[in-house]
Amino acid sequence: MRYQIVPVTPFEQNCTVLWCEKTRQAAVIDPGGDIERILRLLEDEKLTLARILVTHGHIDHAGGVAALVERTGVPVEGPHEEDRFWIEGMPQQSKMFGFPNVRSFEPSRWLQDGDKVRFGEVELDVLHCPGHTPGHVVFFHAPSRLAQVGDVLFQGSIGRTDFPRGDHATLIRSIKEQLFPLGDDVAFIPGHGPMSTFGEERQYNPFLSGRFG
Repeated sequence: MRYQIVPVTPFEQNCTVLWCEKTRQAAVIDPGGDIERILRLLEDEKLTLARILVTHGHIDHAGGVAALVERTGVPVEGPHEEDRFWIEGMPQQSKMFGFPNVRSFEPSRWLQDGDKVRFGEVELDVLHCPGHTPGHVVFFHAPSRLAQVGDVLFQGSIGRTDFPRGDHATLIRSIKEQLFPLGDDVAFIPGHGPMSTFGEERQYNPFLSGRFG
């Protein structure tokens, strides 16, 4: 499996294109906007988009989903249904965050903890990791030891919990009970900022190492 990060929206959200090298089938994770850039990458790499995957319902992660579906017709998988209220409220989020009017969408499949997502010969494990939002999910590719964590965890920080139905204690529990057991060697792509590893964050992240928060 290969991947390329495509920062999108004024929030510089890390949309990621993953693809199976053998079949050239691809998945786009969190197309928050700037879909022309995403489509250009797919074309340049001669990829066939098979899936749109969504970690959670915030507009900088999901704001481009409806437009990308309109252009490609591919299914949308994720997030967990607990984020339905965020997705149905996409037009209100547009006004709140100053985005152009963004349409809501209905996922082809709401994801549950333990589900699998497949494109080409690539299989991703789904982990339900609430806290930042109640329906947040993480995608993990075990063979390459790579996780797509959305806004659960960042290098040196953690996701905000001051949005509706966010919860700090739940977020910490998701990180410590769902993510860290995957192994210190797992690299992760966060929703914003640089990549890191679970081992680095377990040891040095002030919100998780007992030094802060």
